Amino acid sequence: MSGIEQARKTAEALAHSPGFGNEHSSEAMPGALPHGRNSPQRAPLGLYAEQLSGSAFTEPRAHNRRSWLYRIRPSAAHPPFVRIDNGSVRTAPFTESVADPNRLRWDPLPDPAPGTDFLAGLWTLGGNGDVTQRTGMAVHLYHANAAMTDRVFSDSDGELLIVPERGGLLLRTELGLLRADPGHIALIPRGVRFRVELLDDSARGYVCENYGQPFALPDLGPIGANGLANARDFLAPVAAYEDEDRPVQVINKFCGNLWSATYDHSPLDVVAWHGNHTPYVYDLHRFNVIGSISYDHPDPSIFTVLTSPSDTPGLAGVDFVVFAPRWLVGEDTFRPPYFHRNVMSEYMGLIEGAYDAKTAGEGGFVPGGGSLHNMMSAHGPDRETFDRASAAELKPQKIDDGLAFMFETRWPVTATGQATTADHLQRGYDDVWQGLERNFRP
Repeated sequence: MSGIEQARKTAEALAHSPGFGNEHSSEAMPGALPHGRNSPQRAPLGLYAEQLSGSAFTEPRAHNRRSWLYRIRPSAAHPPFVRIDNGSVRTAPFTESVADPNRLRWDPLPDPAPGTDFLAGLWTLGGNGDVTQRTGMAVHLYHANAAMTDRVFSDSDGELLIVPERGGLLLRTELGLLRADPGHIALIPRGVRFRVELLDDSARGYVCENYGQPFALPDLGPIGANGLANARDFLAPVAAYEDEDRPVQVINKFCGNLWSATYDHSPLDVVAWHGNHTPYVYDLHRFNVIGSISYDHPDPSIFTVLTSPSDTPGLAGVDFVVFAPRWLVGEDTFRPPYFHRNVMSEYMGLIEGAYDAKTAGEGGFVPGGGSLHNMMSAHGPDRETFDRASAAELKPQKIDDGLAFMFETRWPVTATGQATTADHLQRGYDDVWQGLERNFRP
């Protein structure tokens, strides 16, 4: 059986624990999880008790993130880490180029060289903030055609929101296994170790690295108690462990650099755990879209799946927004997204189909590609979309042929040097707004 076939077989049999932000608990072996205390004098089954803290001890209970792990060996049992090459991974502060007010768009990453796994295939497009101050975010893309074999990865700099666009992923984490197919997202918390295996011959997608406050479900305000992303649709893993004594390379991203240590065992050896600092997967097709049923196109904030709050209420370090299948029924309304200048900066990607404000096809906005509109950069529907929407018959319309998303952030995104000189950067992006003629008739 090939590695892909074995990964698919494993993925098909996965169980989950539902609920975003829940206090989950799981044991892969009966009796492995202690009851009535977190750190007994002797942990069950000869395991080691270890707390993984994703927040400061004294943060308010509603924001506190931590999980207790019961593992075969403690994480402290490892040799020194040494610096390794960062490859195509870059980290804030981004100083190799300057923030650009121009609108930018990229085609998908080219196919990777044979034997490229998820980590080797990470390619940083840009970001903002300062990782040492735990502020800001980074936009990465990935392309891979091989499983991570005998190595695992953890990110001390932030949590990773993985958005597959092509090819499914099997994520083996310390807390258990998750499957993320195109149309899903996977959230790996800060510091959680994981390995990525492929469910198809190749994989491609997007990653938001969030240096700031952990992603949370947005408040619903006047919407009420229900709507947008439902907490119960987020799936956490159940405990699954590796008890293997063999060399495993553990790579840690720390303050922007990659560090490596070779363990004599697999660190994915957690037999039981409980807590709320846990990975999740979520099917974007389950998003409960809220929109106008009278007139006008709603602001894109109404499509927020997850948000990383800042010290200013309503001003996110980064929002993850999805443009999912939905009905448009507005009367006397220009239905695609409107022309816009925004104090926030927007990176948009396309998972499948087409986006209703941008033309698809060669040289256009296609799955795997992306666009960057920094703060106050004027953008909106291209000429073809404007002409079509302005003349359309306004009957109820179902948008069901596309799935797009946006990373929206409070600070400008500085593109990396490799992004501004890439062959797949579309040099003629501004041309999509050419031909928007003067229609003024005084």
